[in-house]
Amino acid sequence: MRVARHNGSRAPLRSLFELAEDSAAALDAYIDTGDVLVAVDGDAIVAHLQLVDGEIRNMAVLPSHQRSGVGRALIDAAIRAARAEGRRRLVVATAAADIGNLRFYQRLGFRMLSIERDAFTEAAGYDRDLRVDGIPLRDRVWLDLCL
Repeated sequence: MRVARHNGSRAPLRSLFELAEDSAAALDAYIDTGDVLVAVDGDAIVAHLQLVDGEIRNMAVLPSHQRSGVGRALIDAAIRAARAEGRRRLVVATAAADIGNLRFYQRLGFRMLSIERDAFTEAAGYDRDLRVDGIPLRDRVWLDLCL
């Protein structure tokens, strides 16, 4: 497995982006921004991370490759990229309902920064009945990592 910068169209990566974004409208608004790193296993892209101005905007690993170190490798590459840009911290947001993501980022050293209440609304393109592990999708948690 190797991590590399993705320089082509983002259209072939859309299904990966959709693993981490439940609003098509939100995704349409940001999919072409920032830089994208991809994890490649053989000839297949198995994960990606989108970095926009020091923010991890979207990241997903195919279920078949989760818990194998791919996500950690992408975060490490994002840290190197952010440092190379002279950034002093990385930020990331995830759903307060997504316990797995919260655990993942905290295990990598990210700390809770703030809570954005009612971030996942119908007006923002999210289904009002969305749940993560049985928890209603409502609030967004921001975390940061000092570099």
